[in-house]
Amino acid sequence: MNYARFLTATSAARTPSAIRILILEAKKSEIEASVNSCLTAVITVENGKPIQFEEEMMKKALQYSPSTGIPELVSWLKKLQIKLHNPPTIHSPSSEGQMDLCVTSGSQEGLCKVFEMIINPGDNVLVNEPIYSGTLQVFRALGCNMINVASDENGMIPDSLEEILSKWKPEDSKNPKKNTPKLLYTVPNGNNPTGYSLTSDRKNKIYKLARKYDFLIVEDDPYYFLQFNEPWEPTFLSMDVDGRVIRADSLSKILSSGLRVGFMTGPKALIERIILHMQVSTLHTSTFSQFMIAQLLHQWGEEGFLAHVDRVIDFYRNQRDAILAAAEKWLSGLAEWHTPTAGMFLWVKIKGINDTKQLLEEKLLKKEVVMLPGYPFYIDNLAPCPYVRVSFSAASPEQMNVAFQILAQLIKESL
Repeated sequence: MNYARFLTATSAARTPSAIRILILEAKKSEIEASVNSCLTAVITVENGKPIQFEEEMMKKALQYSPSTGIPELVSWLKKLQIKLHNPPTIHSPSSEGQMDLCVTSGSQEGLCKVFEMIINPGDNVLVNEPIYSGTLQVFRALGCNMINVASDENGMIPDSLEEILSKWKPEDSKNPKKNTPKLLYTVPNGNNPTGYSLTSDRKNKIYKLARKYDFLIVEDDPYYFLQFNEPWEPTFLSMDVDGRVIRADSLSKILSSGLRVGFMTGPKALIERIILHMQVSTLHTSTFSQFMIAQLLHQWGEEGFLAHVDRVIDFYRNQRDAILAAAEKWLSGLAEWHTPTAGMFLWVKIKGINDTKQLLEEKLLKKEVVMLPGYPFYIDNLAPCPYVRVSFSAASPEQMNVAFQILAQLIKESL
Protein backbone atom coordinates (compact mmCIF):
# COMPACT_ATOMS: atom_id res chain seq x y z
CA MET A 1 0.00 0.00 0.00
CA ASN A 2 1.20 3.50 -0.86
CA TYR A 3 -0.46 5.81 1.67
CA ALA A 4 0.78 9.07 0.16
CA ARG A 5 -2.37 9.66 -1.91
CA PHE A 6 -4.62 9.20 1.12
CA LEU A 7 -2.93 11.87 3.27
CA THR A 8 -4.02 15.49 3.40
CA ALA A 9 -1.39 18.19 3.00
CA THR A 10 -1.83 19.05 6.69
CA SER A 11 -1.18 15.51 7.88
CA ALA A 12 1.71 14.94 5.48
CA ALA A 13 3.39 18.08 6.82
CA ARG A 14 3.42 16.88 10.44
CA THR A 15 6.81 16.15 12.03
CA PRO A 16 7.70 14.72 15.44
CA SER A 17 7.68 17.09 18.41
CA ALA A 18 11.19 17.51 19.80
CA ILE A 19 9.71 18.56 23.13
CA ARG A 20 7.55 15.43 23.35
CA ILE A 21 10.56 13.24 22.64
CA LEU A 22 12.80 14.97 25.18
CA ILE A 23 10.25 15.33 27.95
CA LEU A 24 9.71 11.58 28.15
CA GLU A 25 13.39 11.13 28.93
CA ALA A 26 13.77 14.08 31.26
CA LYS A 27 14.18 13.48 34.97
CA LYS A 28 11.33 14.43 37.27
CA SER A 29 11.93 17.60 39.24
CA GLU A 30 12.47 17.49 43.00
CA ILE A 31 9.23 19.39 43.57
CA GLU A 32 7.22 16.89 41.55
CA ALA A 33 8.86 14.00 43.38
CA SER A 34 8.06 15.47 46.79
CA VAL A 35 4.42 16.02 45.84
CA ASN A 36 4.02 12.55 44.35
CA SER A 37 5.50 10.85 47.39
CA CYS A 38 2.51 12.04 49.40
CA LEU A 39 -0.08 10.58 47.05
CA THR A 40 -1.54 7.10 46.85
CA ALA A 41 -4.89 5.93 45.58
CA VAL A 42 -7.03 2.87 46.17
CA ILE A 43 -9.83 2.15 43.69
CA THR A 44 -12.28 -0.71 44.21
CA VAL A 45 -13.76 -2.37 41.12
CA GLU A 46 -16.77 -4.62 40.67
CA ASN A 47 -15.10 -7.83 41.83
CA GLY A 48 -14.19 -6.19 45.12
CA LYS A 49 -10.42 -6.33 44.53
CA PRO A 50 -8.78 -2.93 44.96
CA ILE A 51 -6.49 -1.32 42.43
CA GLN A 52 -3.80 0.35 44.49
CA PHE A 53 -1.48 3.08 43.24
CA GLU A 54 1.70 2.94 45.31
CA GLU A 55 4.17 5.81 45.36
CA GLU A 56 6.20 4.84 42.31
CA MET A 57 3.16 4.12 40.18
CA MET A 58 1.49 7.35 41.29
CA LYS A 59 4.59 9.26 40.24
CA LYS A 60 4.20 7.82 36.75
CA ALA A 61 0.41 8.26 36.68
CA LEU A 62 0.66 11.99 37.37
CA GLN A 63 3.30 12.68 34.74
CA TYR A 64 3.41 13.10 30.98
CA SER A 65 3.44 9.83 29.05
CA PRO A 66 4.12 8.72 25.46
CA SER A 67 1.61 9.99 22.93
CA THR A 68 1.07 6.45 21.69
CA GLY A 69 -0.09 5.37 25.18
CA ILE A 70 1.63 3.87 28.23
CA PRO A 71 3.45 0.64 27.31
CA GLU A 72 1.56 -1.40 29.92
CA LEU A 73 -1.78 -0.61 28.26
CA VAL A 74 -0.65 -0.61 24.62
CA SER A 75 0.90 -4.08 24.87
CA TRP A 76 -2.21 -5.50 26.58
CA LEU A 77 -4.53 -4.03 23.96
CA LYS A 78 -2.37 -5.29 21.10
CA LYS A 79 -2.60 -8.81 22.47
CA LEU A 80 -6.37 -8.41 22.80
CA GLN A 81 -6.68 -7.28 19.16
CA ILE A 82 -4.66 -10.27 18.02
CA LYS A 83 -6.82 -12.63 20.08
CA LEU A 84 -10.13 -11.15 18.88
CA HIS A 85 -9.32 -10.24 15.27
CA ASN A 86 -5.99 -11.84 14.32
CA PRO A 87 -5.32 -9.18 11.65
CA PRO A 88 -3.46 -10.61 8.63
CA THR A 89 -1.28 -7.47 8.63
CA ILE A 90 0.51 -8.70 11.76
CA HIS A 91 2.67 -10.65 9.35
CA SER A 92 2.77 -7.98 6.65
CA PRO A 93 6.08 -7.93 4.73
CA SER A 94 5.80 -4.13 4.68
CA SER A 95 6.70 -2.47 7.98
CA GLU A 96 4.47 0.50 7.08
CA GLY A 97 1.47 -1.76 6.55
CA GLN A 98 1.93 -3.81 9.71
CA MET A 99 -0.70 -3.52 12.42
CA ASP A 100 -0.05 -0.89 15.06
CA LEU A 101 -2.10 0.64 17.86
CA CYS A 102 -2.33 3.87 19.82
CA VAL A 103 -4.44 4.98 22.79
CA THR A 104 -6.67 8.04 22.31
CA SER A 105 -8.92 10.21 24.49
CA GLY A 106 -11.98 8.18 23.58
CA SER A 107 -12.43 6.80 20.08
CA GLN A 108 -13.89 10.16 19.00
CA GLU A 109 -10.48 11.82 19.23
CA GLY A 110 -8.92 9.10 17.13
CA LEU A 111 -11.65 9.32 14.50
CA CYS A 112 -11.35 13.10 14.21
CA LYS A 113 -7.63 12.78 13.67
CA VAL A 114 -8.12 10.03 11.07
CA PHE A 115 -10.58 12.16 9.11
CA GLU A 116 -8.34 15.24 9.24
CA MET A 117 -5.43 13.06 8.15
CA ILE A 118 -7.16 11.76 5.03
CA ILE A 119 -9.87 14.16 3.88
CA ASN A 120 -9.29 17.31 1.85
CA PRO A 121 -12.10 19.68 0.88
CA GLY A 122 -14.02 18.21 -2.05
CA ASP A 123 -12.89 14.61 -1.45
CA ASN A 124 -15.50 11.89 -1.89
CA VAL A 125 -16.37 9.87 1.21
CA LEU A 126 -18.66 6.82 1.26
CA VAL A 127 -21.21 6.65 4.11
CA ASN A 128 -24.59 5.09 4.82
CA GLU A 129 -27.44 7.12 6.26
CA PRO A 130 -28.45 7.55 8.98
CA ILE A 131 -24.98 8.35 10.34
CA TYR A 132 -23.67 9.12 13.81
CA SER A 133 -24.24 12.87 14.13
CA GLY A 134 -20.76 13.50 15.59
CA THR A 135 -19.17 12.12 12.44
CA LEU A 136 -21.44 14.22 10.25
CA GLN A 137 -20.27 17.33 12.08
CA VAL A 138 -16.64 16.49 11.34
CA PHE A 139 -17.32 15.71 7.67
CA ARG A 140 -19.22 18.96 7.15
CA ALA A 141 -16.39 20.98 8.69
CA LEU A 142 -13.85 19.28 6.42
CA GLY A 143 -15.89 20.15 3.33
CA CYS A 144 -15.96 16.67 1.84
CA ASN A 145 -18.61 15.26 -0.48
CA MET A 146 -20.58 12.57 1.34
CA ILE A 147 -21.92 9.85 -0.96
CA ASN A 148 -24.75 7.89 0.64
CA VAL A 149 -24.82 4.13 0.10
CA ALA A 150 -28.23 2.52 0.57
CA SER A 151 -28.67 0.34 3.67
CA ASP A 152 -31.28 -1.72 5.50
CA GLU A 153 -31.53 -3.51 8.86
CA ASN A 154 -28.46 -5.57 7.86
CA GLY A 155 -26.31 -2.52 7.20
CA MET A 156 -24.78 -1.13 4.03
CA ILE A 157 -25.91 -2.91 0.84
CA PRO A 158 -22.88 -4.05 -1.24
CA ASP A 159 -24.79 -3.97 -4.53
CA SER A 160 -25.62 -0.31 -3.94
CA LEU A 161 -21.96 0.39 -3.14
CA GLU A 162 -20.81 -1.37 -6.31
CA GLU A 163 -23.29 0.58 -8.41
CA ILE A 164 -21.90 3.85 -7.05
CA LEU A 165 -18.28 2.77 -7.54
CA SER A 166 -18.96 1.62 -11.12
CA LYS A 167 -18.97 5.30 -12.11
CA TRP A 168 -15.20 5.05 -11.79
CA LYS A 169 -12.74 2.52 -13.18
CA PRO A 170 -10.48 0.72 -10.67
CA GLU A 171 -7.42 2.30 -12.29
CA ASP A 172 -8.89 5.79 -11.72
CA SER A 173 -7.66 5.63 -8.11
CA LYS A 174 -4.15 6.30 -9.45
CA ASN A 175 -5.30 9.60 -10.98
CA PRO A 176 -5.95 12.38 -8.41
CA LYS A 177 -8.10 14.27 -10.95
CA LYS A 178 -10.66 11.46 -10.97
CA ASN A 179 -11.48 12.09 -7.29
CA THR A 180 -12.29 8.47 -6.51
CA PRO A 181 -13.58 7.84 -2.96
CA LYS A 182 -10.79 7.91 -0.40
CA LEU A 183 -12.57 6.14 2.40
CA LEU A 184 -15.70 4.35 3.51
CA TYR A 185 -16.98 5.10 7.01
CA THR A 186 -19.17 2.61 8.84
CA VAL A 187 -20.35 1.64 12.33
CA PRO A 188 -20.67 -2.12 11.73
CA ASN A 189 -22.27 -3.21 15.03
CA GLY A 190 -25.23 -1.61 16.79
CA ASN A 191 -25.01 1.46 14.57
CA ASN A 192 -25.79 4.78 16.22
CA PRO A 193 -28.66 5.67 15.69
CA THR A 194 -30.31 2.59 14.13
CA GLY A 195 -28.91 -0.31 16.14
CA TYR A 196 -28.41 -2.17 12.84
CA SER A 197 -25.39 -4.43 12.26
CA LEU A 198 -23.51 -5.46 9.12
CA THR A 199 -23.54 -9.16 8.30
CA SER A 200 -20.33 -11.09 7.70
CA ASP A 201 -21.24 -11.72 4.06
CA ARG A 202 -21.73 -8.02 3.40
CA LYS A 203 -18.45 -7.14 5.08
CA ASN A 204 -16.59 -9.56 2.84
CA LYS A 205 -18.17 -8.06 -0.28
CA ILE A 206 -17.45 -4.51 0.87
CA TYR A 207 -13.81 -5.32 1.63
CA LYS A 208 -13.37 -6.85 -1.83
CA LEU A 209 -14.73 -3.63 -3.36
CA ALA A 210 -12.31 -1.62 -1.22
CA ARG A 211 -9.45 -3.64 -2.69
CA LYS A 212 -10.78 -3.32 -6.23
CA TYR A 213 -11.32 0.45 -6.07
CA ASP A 214 -8.48 1.17 -3.62
CA PHE A 215 -10.13 3.03 -0.75
CA LEU A 216 -9.66 2.85 3.01
CA ILE A 217 -12.25 1.55 5.47
CA VAL A 218 -12.76 3.37 8.77
CA GLU A 219 -14.34 0.78 11.07
CA ASP A 220 -15.90 2.74 13.94
CA ASP A 221 -16.92 -0.06 16.33
CA PRO A 222 -17.74 1.29 19.83
CA TYR A 223 -20.48 -1.33 20.27
CA TYR A 224 -18.38 -4.33 19.28
CA PHE A 225 -18.46 -5.58 22.86
CA LEU A 226 -22.24 -5.13 23.01
CA GLN A 227 -23.22 -7.82 20.47
CA PHE A 228 -26.18 -9.82 21.75
CA ASN A 229 -25.82 -12.89 19.53
CA GLU A 230 -22.99 -15.39 19.36
CA PRO A 231 -20.69 -15.98 17.64
CA TRP A 232 -19.70 -12.34 17.13
CA GLU A 233 -19.42 -11.19 13.54
CA PRO A 234 -15.88 -11.05 12.08
CA THR A 235 -14.53 -7.54 11.72
CA PHE A 236 -13.07 -5.67 8.76
CA LEU A 237 -9.77 -5.70 10.66
CA SER A 238 -9.82 -9.51 10.65
CA MET A 239 -10.15 -9.45 6.83
CA ASP A 240 -7.51 -6.81 6.18
CA VAL A 241 -4.78 -8.35 4.05
CA ASP A 242 -3.71 -5.02 2.51
CA GLY A 243 -3.52 -2.66 5.49
CA ARG A 244 -6.47 -0.53 4.39
CA VAL A 245 -8.60 -0.75 7.58
CA ILE A 246 -8.40 1.77 10.42
CA ARG A 247 -10.36 0.50 13.40
CA ALA A 248 -11.68 2.58 16.31
CA ASP A 249 -12.47 0.84 19.62
CA SER A 250 -13.88 2.36 22.79
CA LEU A 251 -13.81 1.40 26.46
CA SER A 252 -16.59 3.89 27.23
CA LYS A 253 -19.45 1.42 26.92
CA ILE A 254 -17.89 -1.40 28.94
CA LEU A 255 -15.71 0.34 31.56
CA SER A 256 -16.28 4.08 31.89
CA SER A 257 -17.08 6.89 29.49
CA GLY A 258 -15.64 9.48 31.88
CA LEU A 259 -12.15 7.98 31.77
CA ARG A 260 -12.01 8.92 28.06
CA VAL A 261 -9.94 6.00 26.79
CA GLY A 262 -10.26 4.50 23.32
CA PHE A 263 -7.76 2.99 20.92
CA MET A 264 -7.06 3.03 17.19
CA THR A 265 -5.71 0.02 15.31
CA GLY A 266 -4.43 0.09 11.74
CA PRO A 267 -1.40 0.27 9.45
CA LYS A 268 1.71 1.54 11.20
CA ALA A 269 2.19 4.35 8.65
CA LEU A 270 -1.25 5.81 9.43
CA ILE A 271 -1.19 5.23 13.20
CA GLU A 272 2.09 7.18 13.26
CA ARG A 273 0.30 10.12 11.60
CA ILE A 274 -2.38 10.06 14.31
CA ILE A 275 0.33 10.11 16.98
CA LEU A 276 2.05 13.07 15.33
CA HIS A 277 -1.24 14.96 15.47
CA MET A 278 -1.68 14.08 19.15
CA GLN A 279 1.78 15.47 19.87
CA VAL A 280 0.53 18.96 18.98
CA SER A 281 -3.02 18.68 20.34
CA THR A 282 -3.83 16.53 23.38
CA LEU A 283 -0.20 15.39 23.86
CA HIS A 284 -1.54 12.07 25.19
CA THR A 285 -4.53 10.44 26.81
CA SER A 286 -4.80 10.91 30.59
CA THR A 287 -1.91 8.99 32.13
CA PHE A 288 -3.88 8.35 35.30
CA SER A 289 -6.82 6.89 33.36
CA GLN A 290 -4.48 4.69 31.36
CA PHE A 291 -2.71 3.34 34.45
CA MET A 292 -5.99 2.64 36.20
CA ILE A 293 -7.34 0.72 33.21
CA ALA A 294 -4.04 -1.09 32.66
CA GLN A 295 -4.02 -2.21 36.29
CA LEU A 296 -7.59 -3.43 36.00
CA LEU A 297 -6.99 -5.32 32.74
CA HIS A 298 -3.81 -6.96 34.00
CA GLN A 299 -5.65 -7.96 37.17
CA TRP A 300 -8.53 -9.46 35.18
CA GLY A 301 -6.50 -11.02 32.40
CA GLU A 302 -8.12 -11.65 29.01
CA GLU A 303 -10.53 -14.24 30.40
CA GLY A 304 -11.58 -11.96 33.24
CA PHE A 305 -12.05 -9.06 30.86
CA LEU A 306 -14.25 -11.10 28.51
CA ALA A 307 -16.22 -12.40 31.51
CA HIS A 308 -16.86 -8.78 32.47
CA VAL A 309 -17.95 -8.07 28.89
CA ASP A 310 -20.42 -10.95 29.11
CA ARG A 311 -21.97 -9.37 32.20
CA VAL A 312 -22.27 -6.03 30.40
CA ILE A 313 -23.90 -7.74 27.41
CA ASP A 314 -26.42 -9.44 29.70
CA PHE A 315 -27.36 -6.05 31.15
CA TYR A 316 -27.87 -4.43 27.75
CA ARG A 317 -29.70 -7.46 26.36
CA ASN A 318 -32.17 -7.20 29.25
CA GLN A 319 -32.49 -3.46 28.59
CA ARG A 320 -33.16 -4.12 24.92
CA ASP A 321 -35.80 -6.75 25.71
CA ALA A 322 -37.50 -4.34 28.12
CA ILE A 323 -37.70 -1.54 25.56
CA LEU A 324 -38.99 -3.93 22.89
CA ALA A 325 -41.72 -5.06 25.29
CA ALA A 326 -42.67 -1.44 25.99
CA ALA A 327 -42.69 -0.62 22.27
CA GLU A 328 -44.86 -3.63 21.50
CA LYS A 329 -47.29 -2.65 24.24
CA TRP A 330 -47.73 1.01 23.36
CA LEU A 331 -46.54 1.62 19.78
CA SER A 332 -48.02 -1.31 17.87
CA GLY A 333 -49.90 0.11 14.92
CA LEU A 334 -48.42 3.56 15.51
CA ALA A 335 -44.79 2.84 14.59
CA GLU A 336 -42.41 0.24 13.19
CA TRP A 337 -38.94 -0.92 14.20
CA HIS A 338 -36.39 -3.72 13.89
CA THR A 339 -34.84 -5.65 16.78
CA PRO A 340 -31.28 -4.39 17.37
CA THR A 341 -28.65 -7.13 17.56
CA ALA A 342 -26.06 -4.91 19.28
CA GLY A 343 -25.60 -1.57 20.95
CA MET A 344 -28.03 0.57 22.94
CA PHE A 345 -30.43 2.16 20.46
CA LEU A 346 -33.88 1.47 19.02
CA TRP A 347 -34.70 3.22 15.74
CA VAL A 348 -38.43 3.86 15.49
CA LYS A 349 -40.37 5.11 12.46
CA ILE A 350 -43.62 6.87 13.39
CA LYS A 351 -46.46 6.13 11.00
CA GLY A 352 -48.48 9.01 9.61
CA ILE A 353 -46.11 11.71 10.90
CA ASN A 354 -43.75 13.16 8.32
CA ASP A 355 -41.49 14.99 10.78
CA THR A 356 -40.90 14.11 14.44
CA LYS A 357 -38.96 17.28 15.30
CA GLN A 358 -41.82 19.24 16.93
CA LEU A 359 -43.33 16.14 18.51
CA LEU A 360 -40.09 15.27 20.33
CA GLU A 361 -38.37 18.61 20.90
CA GLU A 362 -41.45 20.41 22.16
CA LYS A 363 -44.35 18.20 23.16
CA LEU A 364 -42.48 15.15 24.49
CA LEU A 365 -39.82 17.24 26.22
CA LYS A 366 -42.52 19.10 28.15
CA LYS A 367 -43.53 15.70 29.54
CA GLU A 368 -39.93 15.28 30.78
CA VAL A 369 -39.20 12.48 28.30
CA VAL A 370 -36.10 12.75 26.09
CA MET A 371 -35.88 10.99 22.71
CA LEU A 372 -33.90 12.24 19.73
CA PRO A 373 -35.63 13.08 16.44
CA GLY A 374 -33.99 11.45 13.43
CA TYR A 375 -33.05 14.52 11.39
CA PRO A 376 -29.55 15.17 12.95
CA PHE A 377 -28.40 11.80 11.61
CA TYR A 378 -28.91 12.65 7.92
CA ILE A 379 -26.69 14.50 5.46
CA ASP A 380 -29.61 16.80 4.68
CA ASN A 381 -30.57 17.57 8.26
CA LEU A 382 -33.17 20.14 7.22
CA ALA A 383 -35.42 17.62 5.48
CA PRO A 384 -38.48 16.23 7.34
CA CYS A 385 -37.77 12.95 9.12
CA PRO A 386 -40.28 10.47 10.61
CA TYR A 387 -37.74 8.64 12.80
CA VAL A 388 -36.98 8.62 16.51
CA ARG A 389 -33.78 7.40 18.19
CA VAL A 390 -34.42 5.87 21.60
CA SER A 391 -31.54 4.95 23.93
CA PHE A 392 -32.08 2.07 26.34
CA SER A 393 -28.73 2.43 28.13
CA ALA A 394 -29.82 4.05 31.38
CA ALA A 395 -33.62 4.07 31.74
CA SER A 396 -35.30 1.45 33.91
CA PRO A 397 -37.96 -0.86 32.39
CA GLU A 398 -40.58 1.12 34.32
CA GLN A 399 -39.34 4.41 32.85
CA MET A 400 -39.32 2.91 29.35
CA ASN A 401 -42.90 1.79 29.77
CA VAL A 402 -44.07 5.22 30.95
CA ALA A 403 -42.08 7.02 28.24
CA PHE A 404 -43.63 4.99 25.42
CA GLN A 405 -47.07 5.38 26.92
CA ILE A 406 -46.63 9.16 26.83
CA LEU A 407 -45.18 9.03 23.29
CA ALA A 408 -48.10 6.91 22.09
CA GLN A 409 -50.61 9.39 23.50
CA LEU A 410 -48.85 12.33 21.81
CA ILE A 411 -48.74 10.48 18.49
CA LYS A 412 -52.49 9.84 18.68
CA GLU A 413 -53.14 13.49 19.45
CA SER A 414 -50.96 14.61 16.53
CA LEU A 415 -52.72 12.22 14.15
